[in-house]
Amino acid sequence: MDLVAYYDAYWRQADDTFDHDRLALLDKHVQAGERVLEVDCGPGVLAARMRDKGAQVTATDLSSVAVERAQAKGIPCTQVDIDSQPLPFADSTFDVVVSNSAIEHRFFHEHAFDECLRVLRPGGRFVVCLPNIAHLICRWWILTGRFPYVLNSPTDAMHLRFFTVREAKALCRARGVQVRSVEGSASLWAKDFYPALWRKRRLRGVITWLARVWPSMFGRDFVLVGVKQ
Repeated sequence: MDLVAYYDAYWRQADDTFDHDRLALLDKHVQAGERVLEVDCGPGVLAARMRDKGAQVTATDLSSVAVERAQAKGIPCTQVDIDSQPLPFADSTFDVVVSNSAIEHRFFHEHAFDECLRVLRPGGRFVVCLPNIAHLICRWWILTGRFPYVLNSPTDAMHLRFFTVREAKALCRARGVQVRSVEGSASLWAKDFYPALWRKRRLRGVITWLARVWPSMFGRDFVLVGVKQ
């Protein structure tokens, strides 16, 4: 399958609508003046947020359409297929490397981890957001003998790889990364994933809090922050 052509077509029709609550869980780990790389940045929405905080942001993406949209926002962005190419940066170049819900779309997820960490300096932070296949709803599906492909869920058909908090931590530790924190995002806007009751006003705050403090059970996505040793 030609993923470049696929994501070129995807970003031609997708707009800049993003879950900004989730983006805030990522960009709060970025400080002004830091050298930041976002890998597979899409149209550059998160990259622009980090740039606006005063960070020196560089980005890459698989899609030439996404690269052009990120560049139009003033983000230095290069087209790179991290499945088959190394990132075009020297070892230990960046203070922070960010991956926002991207590695699950890759064939070779371990290579993506390796490259992100190769270009991160010792003592630098790796900030990665991944969908949580161990969410309570997904556990219930498996328990009842189901695995439906649901749009905007951890089983979205666009996902090629699946992650839990525990396995993501193991992938980081195996590469010399000390995990400092994990937070979850409920992403309750994903109406095809959540029962209607979960999205009611009275429960939204509770579900959001549970996702934040118990990401392995209630986070549709989780944000892991690790430090390269």
